[in-house]
Amino acid sequence: MTPVMTNKDFSALGAPDLVYIRTIRAGEILADIDDDIDVELDPNQTLYALHGADGERLAVMLDRETAVAAAEAHDMAPVSVH
Repeated sequence: MTPVMTNKDFSALGAPDLVYIRTIRAGEILADIDDDIDVELDPNQTLYALHGADGERLAVMLDRETAVAAAEAHDMAPVSVH
């Protein structure tokens, strides 16, 4: 029988500083942006989301290089997912 791991179990595997970067479409986050913030994004625009090992989205950047730099600036180890 294969053990089932929760997101919390996975993040506790000794990788609290491990984060992953994946591409998303701007349309995936437009509903999450406050109306007070003036942002113009094409819903089909590719963005780069930085996620913790537990799957929580930590940040969204316009390009991969910025996502990597942000992770490293906060002493996190970024990896890419496809």
